[in-house]
Amino acid sequence: MGRRRKGRNVHGILLLDKPPGYSSNQAVQKVRWLFQARKAGHTGSLDPFATGMLPICLGEASKTAGFMLDSAKTYIATAYLGQATASGDIEGDIIREMPVPDFSAEAIEQAFSSFRGNIEQIPPMYSALKLDGQPLYKLAREGKEVERQPRAVTIHSLELLSWETPVLEFRVHCSKGTYVRTLAEDIARALGSCAHLKALRRLEVGPFREMGMIELQAVERAAENGCLDSLLLPVDSGLENWPLVVLEDEAASRFTHGNPVPVSEQQIGAVRVYSEQDHLLGLGELRPDYKVYPKRVFVW
Repeated sequence: MGRRRKGRNVHGILLLDKPPGYSSNQAVQKVRWLFQARKAGHTGSLDPFATGMLPICLGEASKTAGFMLDSAKTYIATAYLGQATASGDIEGDIIREMPVPDFSAEAIEQAFSSFRGNIEQIPPMYSALKLDGQPLYKLAREGKEVERQPRAVTIHSLELLSWETPVLEFRVHCSKGTYVRTLAEDIARALGSCAHLKALRRLEVGPFREMGMIELQAVERAAENGCLDSLLLPVDSGLENWPLVVLEDEAASRFTHGNPVPVSEQQIGAVRVYSEQDHLLGLGELRPDYKVYPKRVFVW
């Protein structure tokens, strides 16, 4: 029998404003330690140099993390033109330098226009994508480069915030799987130069907005004052666009035991499942046979 994980049964989502210098995993472990939570995870990595929104799922909320990975995200990126680095950001060695043409905001806007909408990106070598089970960044650190297939992503919006040679700042709202480092490099190439990211800040993940973020110092103060749990959002707050299905007692019991149950709803797709007492039972899938099938059942 496996060892029982130590810690509290605490459930919810913390919108951490990740500070620079922390990997996403380090931030998760720090928050988990502060909450003394048994279980914790996140909904999408931020590089150590990057800051901003890192939704951390505690307890049963970790069962929603995989579904939120598909969410669109919003960033503010600061690109330094004229220098390319091995990693595409400030953490890599400079590998190329090029002149920075004296271009106008109009020229930048023209370059931006070719990146809005559905585009293809070649993932960077410094990424967590795997080849034969090996993360690409490990190969990159060994000085190796392998062929990567282009991936389709969507740039929902791309806005120039400031341009003061050689620093270009822009805001981007993009689909999952978008590499903002690569976007900055590609924009610089379109402008006749090269670039790397000097700074990157994530403002939004799916339905979560910037105003909901909490700095790590504020989390530490809440831990000292014994009011940590008040910082947490509901377990299913990242899935508010999913329809609700409410089950009566007998059907609720069958659902929580992993059985599909008939429902009157006719909307097909992913749903949040509640009891008549307003308790979240789990996540389900409504199928054409008018039954809701459990996908994740919560254990409180």
